[in-house]
Amino acid sequence: MAEHPIEEIMKTTMENIKEMIDVNTIVGDAVETADGTVIIPISKVSFGFVAGGGEYKNNMQDKNANITQQEANKLPFAGGSGAGISLNPIAFLVVGQEKIKLLPVNFTTPIDRVVELIPQLVEEIRGKKKQGNESQNINNTQQPANQ
Repeated sequence: MAEHPIEEIMKTTMENIKEMIDVNTIVGDAVETADGTVIIPISKVSFGFVAGGGEYKNNMQDKNANITQQEANKLPFAGGSGAGISLNPIAFLVVGQEKIKLLPVNFTTPIDRVVELIPQLVEEIRGKKKQGNESQNINNTQQPANQ
């Protein structure tokens, strides 16, 4: 059985979409800074695809109901397809200095910003606890023992 013309239109469109799709579309090329930090852009990608068509016949064929399948395949065909893409950057992944951070492009609310800062706050508290314990250990070793 011969292919319908809409099948060819859809195949061509899908092949062109496949050429556009690449992992670098979503996770962009990494950029390395002078201090060794690597920045990777991350995006949200949405694709849309549509195809359609129709066959047309003239009034003479409507009156003559005895048309063969071969004649029906010769009916004029009109078709088309289209595709669209939406690419929105959403964050940057920053890897460096023994830390990994995800920096969103847009904060929708102040709460988002507070949630983003929580890991940094926890690290600062841990750092102060370590400094406090180290200074306490140093003070204990430096005090003379009472005799």
